[in-house]
Amino acid sequence: MSSPSESNIPYVRLGKSGLKVSKLILGCMSYGKKDWQGWVLDEEEVHKMQNYARQHNLTEFVSMQNFHNAVYREEEREMVPLLQDLGVGMIPWSPLARGFLTHRYTEPTLRSEKDPWMGVLSDTEKLRSDDFKFILTINDKVAEVAEKRGVSMAQVALAWSLSKPFVTAPIVGTTSVDKLKDLVAGLNLKLTEEEIKSIDELYRPRPIAGHM
Repeated sequence: MSSPSESNIPYVRLGKSGLKVSKLILGCMSYGKKDWQGWVLDEEEVHKMQNYARQHNLTEFVSMQNFHNAVYREEEREMVPLLQDLGVGMIPWSPLARGFLTHRYTEPTLRSEKDPWMGVLSDTEKLRSDDFKFILTINDKVAEVAEKRGVSMAQVALAWSLSKPFVTAPIVGTTSVDKLKDLVAGLNLKLTEEEIKSIDELYRPRPIAGHM
């Protein structure tokens, strides 16, 4: 039997990254909350798998892609603390909220009108309801900060994401080179504590979303 410091699992190079990973990698799609899907495993099982990997010299969970942005922060309640406890990096997707945080909500775009995954963000009537109107308020605040700083809303939304100590690197999408350059410029934008707080304090709990 292998000792904890040994492993019978072969390791292979990950592309040209210089990293080596075990030839069998454990994914996370089967972990979550049972109130989402009855067949998923809960946090306790994640801990068990992570500990097993450590004890048997296997590749541990090193990162997780979470749905997280200024208008959706439910991951901060349970998942973020767990990732920090396990030492797992967080690389959030949709930091711009499917483009919602790149323009004022009163200025519709082709995506806001055609993207079937926009959900509540494209439903103006629902956004004006008591449960979701805080989302519009956050959009207004991001626009306000952007105007005062003389930068795009996209840069402010990205800078907000990067201000969180638990965020390693946000995953972004773009439809043009100019927009990509704008996002790259946003890496140098540092929001003040007051600006971050002015966005944070507007958030309200909302239904879980972003899980497939």
